[in-house]
Amino acid sequence: MKIFCVVDTNVIVSALLKRTSIPGKVVQHILAGIVIPVFSKEILSEYKEVLSRKKFSFSSKVIEDVIKMIIKNGIELSGIQTEEKPSDPKDMIFYEVTMDSRQTQDTFLVTGNIKDFPIKPFIVTQKKMMEIIEENKKGKRE
Repeated sequence: MKIFCVVDTNVIVSALLKRTSIPGKVVQHILAGIVIPVFSKEILSEYKEVLSRKKFSFSSKVIEDVIKMIIKNGIELSGIQTEEKPSDPKDMIFYEVTMDSRQTQDTFLVTGNIKDFPIKPFIVTQKKMMEIIEENKKGKRE
């Protein structure tokens, strides 16, 4: 079973800063095709803007490779308007794309800032996402 998720920018940043971290493992599962990233043009634009910040010192090649990998392995949606709003307006597009994707498949929103979003079982931390991935792998073996 494929796992679909919208990945908050902070998860991508953390993964690139420390590839062996839990966020790094989530991104590795995207590379492996186990996790299918769901994104919009606005999300890709935010990834590029944040990853390009001088404080991170990521090379343009690394940024380009990450974005290409997400596009290649993922699904692009535009998002749908919802009544519920994250506390940070910048997070709205992540929530709207998650809700759009949830119309057709079980989709998670993975974030390091869970407090910024409405409390929902499909909004998870990176650690919880890894638990879901591991449970999914076990289910395939049994």
